[in-house]
Amino acid sequence: MPHFDVFNGDADGICALHQLRLANPMDSTLITGVKRDIDLVRRVPAKENTTVTVLDVSLDKNRDALLKLIESGASIEYFDHHFAGDVPDSNSLITHIDTAGDVCTGLLVNDHLNDAFLPWAVTALFGDNLHEKAKSVASPLNLDSGQLNQLETLGTLLNYNGYGSSLEDLFFAPDQLYLKIKPYADPFEFIASDDTFATLAEGFESDMSRARSIAPVLETSTCAAFSFPDDPFARRVSGVYSNELARNYPDRAHALASLLPSGDFMISVRAPLSTKTGADDLCRQFPTGGGRKAAAGVNALPASMFDEFLAAMEKQFS
Repeated sequence: MPHFDVFNGDADGICALHQLRLANPMDSTLITGVKRDIDLVRRVPAKENTTVTVLDVSLDKNRDALLKLIESGASIEYFDHHFAGDVPDSNSLITHIDTAGDVCTGLLVNDHLNDAFLPWAVTALFGDNLHEKAKSVASPLNLDSGQLNQLETLGTLLNYNGYGSSLEDLFFAPDQLYLKIKPYADPFEFIASDDTFATLAEGFESDMSRARSIAPVLETSTCAAFSFPDDPFARRVSGVYSNELARNYPDRAHALASLLPSGDFMISVRAPLSTKTGADDLCRQFPTGGGRKAAAGVNALPASMFDEFLAAMEKQFS
C-alpha cells in the first residue's frame, strides 16, 4: 500500500514529519517544496488504498485535491494550524487542526504523540517564531539557556532554508533537508554531528547582515514595510527577518516585500506579537494571499497593487 508524506518545506513541516516518522517509521514518497509552495496535495495520485499524511499546509488551499483523494478511496490524516474553512466530513479523513495563534503543526504532532520527541516540537515552535510558547513547552526538558538557544537557532535555520521563489534559492531542497535530519532522534546530536547546521548558519549570518541595512518604505507606530531587491538573499531572509523585526518591535506589524523576477512581489507579513492576529485577514485581500493569524503572506502581488497593499496594511493594523 503506497504512502505519501506531504509537508511544508519549513521548520514546522519538517519537524512535524520527523516526529511522526520517529514514532512510526515507514517507507513513503515525500512531497514538499519551498515554504510558499502549499498546493501540494494535488501531487498525490488519487488511487484506492493509498494512504496520505498531510502536514502544515492549509486544508482550504488544498480542498479540491483533498476531495479527489477522498473520492478515490484514499485514507488521509491531516495535521495543520492554518485557516481550514469547512472540513470535509468523511470516514477517510482524520484531522488534527487548531488555528490558535500560539500553535504550530509540530506542537499538534507532539500532543498526538504525548511528548515523545518534545525537543523537535520546541524546535518547530522556535522556527514559527513562537518563542514564549517554545520556552513554556520546553519546561519539562529542564534545558539550560544554552541548550534553549541551540534549539532556537536550529528552528530559525530550518525555517530560513525554506524561503525562496524556487528550490534554486535554497541551500537544501526541503526533502533533502528532512533526510539529513531523519537519522537523529536528538536535535543536539544533529547540531553537533552534521555540517548542514554550519552551512545554514553561515548563509544566515551573511544574508541577515544585508537585510538589516535596508531602510523601510513604510514606518508608523503600528506597522512597517520593507522592499527588497530581486536577489536570492532577499527571498531567503523574507521570513526570518520578518520574525526578528516582530520580536524587536512586538507592538508593530511588519511586511517584507521581495521583488520577483516576474516583477511581482513576494510578501511576508507578521502581525504584532502582542496580538498575533490580522496577518491572514490582510493577505487574503490580495491574489495568492493566505496564511494564519500571526504570520501570513502573498505569493505574487502585482507591482501595480503594492501601494494598495501598503494602504491596506496601515488600515488593518491602525
